[in-house]
Amino acid sequence: MVSETVELVRSVNGKAKAIGQNGADRVADEELNGRHRNLEVASVCSRSDGKKKSNHRRELTMEDICNNLDDLEDDEDDLDWEPFLECLTFGRWSCTNCTMLNPDSIIFCETCKEHKESGILKHGFFGSPASQGAALTPVELEVIERYTESVPDVAAARCSTAIGFDERMLLHSEVEKKMYSHPERPDRLRAIAASLSTAGIFPGKCRPITAREITKEELLKVHSMEHVEAVELTEKMLSSYFTPDTYANEHSAEAARLAAGLCADLATEIYSGCAKNGFALIRPPGHHAGVHESMGFCLHNNAAVAALAAQVAGAKKVLIVDWDVHHGNGTQEIFDKNKSVLYISLHRHEGGNFYPGTGAAHEVGTMGAEGYCVNVPWSCGGVGDNDYIFAFEHVVLPIAQEFVPDFIIISAGFDAARGDPLGGCDVTPAGYACMTNMLNTLAGGKTLVILEGGYNLRSISSSATAVIKVLLGESPENQFSGVAPSAACMQAVLDVLKIQTNFWSSLNSNFMKLQSCWESYLVEKRRKKMKKRKLKVAEPPIFWKWGRKRFLYYLHLQRFRVKP
Repeated sequence: MVSETVELVRSVNGKAKAIGQNGADRVADEELNGRHRNLEVASVCSRSDGKKKSNHRRELTMEDICNNLDDLEDDEDDLDWEPFLECLTFGRWSCTNCTMLNPDSIIFCETCKEHKESGILKHGFFGSPASQGAALTPVELEVIERYTESVPDVAAARCSTAIGFDERMLLHSEVEKKMYSHPERPDRLRAIAASLSTAGIFPGKCRPITAREITKEELLKVHSMEHVEAVELTEKMLSSYFTPDTYANEHSAEAARLAAGLCADLATEIYSGCAKNGFALIRPPGHHAGVHESMGFCLHNNAAVAALAAQVAGAKKVLIVDWDVHHGNGTQEIFDKNKSVLYISLHRHEGGNFYPGTGAAHEVGTMGAEGYCVNVPWSCGGVGDNDYIFAFEHVVLPIAQEFVPDFIIISAGFDAARGDPLGGCDVTPAGYACMTNMLNTLAGGKTLVILEGGYNLRSISSSATAVIKVLLGESPENQFSGVAPSAACMQAVLDVLKIQTNFWSSLNSNFMKLQSCWESYLVEKRRKKMKKRKLKVAEPPIFWKWGRKRFLYYLHLQRFRVKP
């Protein structure tokens, strides 16, 4: 293959010389330029000494190239070759927990401090990040025992928590091997399943439901025919991409149908009373998938399918709360004109500069459904428990209580969790548990939690386990009462309240109260800033007091009220 490429380059170079000598026409010149552009990579492979060029007739292997590196010419064009050589020379390993690359010389991830041979896929987050995963230590076993004892002992009966999971969803993976592992990987489900198994929650205290593939008729209630057919087409291809970051293989369409089918059946079982609540342990995620396209790692919109399934089962009003760090643009698009589904999203926005760029506070719904889309956009990263709980208390819960839903769906992306490589926020498992507990007080506890994003295995598994413990009946400690939000959170909440008070009367009292507190805070902040600025004023040189600048000395002291 390489030899054929070298010969092709020679023929093109010869053609160039002939064209230059004979004054070839413009058509030949354009053909030559096009072939040169398509052969940039091939030109790298053709560099060797003159003797090798004339005698080289067999194909070069990777071993031949590595054994004859010294024979390569040191041209300026070799700069294209250096990154590839560096990858061959220096070994690296990808962290199981966060996918970041690390040199072979270290055994702990430089980003998340996870051990090179972490046991997180075997023991879940219970295994120490600083030790290998062969066996649990006595200390870790003691922690598991205490953790398991705290989980309510609920028999796998008619009213228990249902879990939707199927191993076939693990077959959805990126075929093309790249330097970095794709963050949306099968290990996400494995880590959560390992944590639940180690804690004795699932299997054990939760009831599994039988998986089925969603039908095309059900999908067409949410997506267009072109969208459904595009996903189905991937079954005939070994590898394909909807967008540069949204991959598919020959098993992806089946995995997406299973994920959507599990969500639909969980919604039906919960609303009909066959299960108290449920958790959909699924992938690929779905809240970025819109009516016409797949994007953001998402193929079918699982939350939208579940909402419509609940309505078919009899629910008149459905509330979807999306706490994924990215805005659920697909879910918003699907229900943008629907007054029977209230969509509330809390996400990083940063003026539209954070993926996917949608979800500003002024996006409230259209065509008579204004107010049924509520976006709480964070203006920066680092948002933590206090900020989320504050937004829940002053925006999410008041609107939800006025809406009076019959069914609750949580698009539970855990990429706002502490340590996530994409989210850059600081929510803890305790924060997620508290938010779940607050929502579980609505709609008689008929709550379905659907897994969306989350790419740090330790964060996503601990957070998901904390949420499921709440679904099982555990009441988390009330450690967030009277929380003080950050200034960025307060500003975001006020912006949302200012807009949403036009649609929800229950927000008026909160808005007036918070606006008064915010104005007092700004006045106090300006006062402290001025005081600090005065303290920074330097005193004049002491020798001014006895020299010709004596007048300026006392004038300065009087102006800034500094005692002489």
